[in-house]
Amino acid sequence: MAGLMAGKRGLVMGVANERSIAWGIASALATEGAELAFSYQGEAFGKRVEPLAASVGSDFLVDVDVTNDDSLDACFGALKDRWGTMDFLVHAIAFSDKNELTGRFINTSRGNFKHSLDISCFSFIDVARRAAEMMPNGGSLITLTFQGSNRVTPNYNVMGVAKAALESATRYLANDLGPQGIRVNAISPGPMKTLAGAAIGGARATYRHTEQNAPLRSNATLESVGGTAVWLCSDYGAFTTGEVVRVDGGFHVLGMPQAENL
Repeated sequence: MAGLMAGKRGLVMGVANERSIAWGIASALATEGAELAFSYQGEAFGKRVEPLAASVGSDFLVDVDVTNDDSLDACFGALKDRWGTMDFLVHAIAFSDKNELTGRFINTSRGNFKHSLDISCFSFIDVARRAAEMMPNGGSLITLTFQGSNRVTPNYNVMGVAKAALESATRYLANDLGPQGIRVNAISPGPMKTLAGAAIGGARATYRHTEQNAPLRSNATLESVGGTAVWLCSDYGAFTTGEVVRVDGGFHVLGMPQAENL
């Protein structure tokens, strides 16, 4: 199946290191022939992303702060100057104060609530608007969510609310951009051992629980999430939009743990 993304160009936002879900997606897209650009925030993350980008043949890196309009304008200006048009965008950006990802949701602060929703949800809307202007022939926009959006997950707290908003935004964007041939979808992996996931209280216990109880008795791999993204970005995903695609070993279908774990 090599070559599914040949001739397609896109931006991947949110790679932190080689264990990032965004990197699993980028690697899979590159294997299928996609030309990639990467965004990062700050010099420290830039140093981590640069060798990864080089390993898939990309020297196109842009420092972006998604809370700053000028920074986003500069990013998409650079994309226009280099490519003119683009075919896909991967949004793998979320944030909350880790001190509020333990304990009770009711103690969420106003400041962190607004900041979390801004970065974790509104940024997708903001980049979608800019990316759509560069997709005259249609394209694909992908974001990442998690089951804590619709099922209470210990310590996920305000991120669950942010992901619920993100999933709703995905549906509204899909409707807005559909007439332009642009698909908008979210991928929902189960718990994964990433830098972002480690910030959530009790992450290891959650990972073990889902691995032991999912129908496939396994959490998702970077390769499985990457493959799903390839499908959604390729021509095979031409009529899939507004979806939350779960890649969690089937954990979302359960009403209770497996009998041996009750």
